Amino acid sequence: MNSLRIGCVKYLNARPLIHGWAGDVEFDHPSALCQRLANGELDVALVSSFEFLRNPIYRIVAGVSISSDGPVYSVVLAHRSEISDIEEIQLDPASQTAVNLLRCLLAERRLKPRLIRNIDSQSVRPADFQPADRVAAENISPWRTGKMPIFQAARRASLLIGDHAIALRQKHAGEFEFWDLGEQWKKLTGLPFVYALWLIRPEVADAKSIAQRLRELRDKNLASLDDLIEEAIAGVGLSAVALAKADDPGGPKTTEFLSRYYRKHLGFSFAEREKLGLQAFASLCAKHRLLPSRDIVFGVV
Repeated sequence: MNSLRIGCVKYLNARPLIHGWAGDVEFDHPSALCQRLANGELDVALVSSFEFLRNPIYRIVAGVSISSDGPVYSVVLAHRSEISDIEEIQLDPASQTAVNLLRCLLAERRLKPRLIRNIDSQSVRPADFQPADRVAAENISPWRTGKMPIFQAARRASLLIGDHAIALRQKHAGEFEFWDLGEQWKKLTGLPFVYALWLIRPEVADAKSIAQRLRELRDKNLASLDDLIEEAIAGVGLSAVALAKADDPGGPKTTEFLSRYYRKHLGFSFAEREKLGLQAFASLCAKHRLLPSRDIVFGVV
């Protein structure tokens, strides 16, 4: 157990699922963790739900997820014009789930903006704040190919996730509209959306014991959520909180924000409605040729 290689996304939304883990944890962006888990470099990881749909060899820790049943706040499209008028979207490649959720939502509206990849996911920001050399010239839209044209800023948008999204919403709330992908999913399906799951590689021994420890940790943190929030505010490396404090030296209501974020915007269970939501996501991904069509079986422990 001491040698367990465990990875976790390094966002505020994961704190209730990992805070207090007795052992080393490797923190990284979702896409990097997915790759390391797939390569066998990690035994257990809290990663994008799309990774399970893409490669359903993993066992899922029963009852635990990062999800939303409506607006999620931290997975958004920052834009100025109407969604139907957007011609170019800059993607944050850090999350497979968010990128493919966005593709599904656009496809269901029969919208086909050009999708481009931000090379430096550490510097994701609204599109017309982003230096041109930070964006890949290759068009990665499933609908179009060719060199990237220059669109007017009003017709460009950026996909933002995690703490970057929180910080930029706080800093630029008056400059942009924010199309919340969790809210749009709920409008489309009536179901929760599952962003991340604890996945355990199939060869890992004692998976049930590991899963139980992770469930107990989640329960303990949620039972003392106010204490966890205060520790998050006082913690190191919390970019969103640090930015909020810098913007409002008179005393920002960060406790109020984090309480609302954890209690209103996020869910941490993986029950029947969350499973239905994930199945619906798999079906839409297959419909829009982002995944092969197949029956999804949730192997939980």
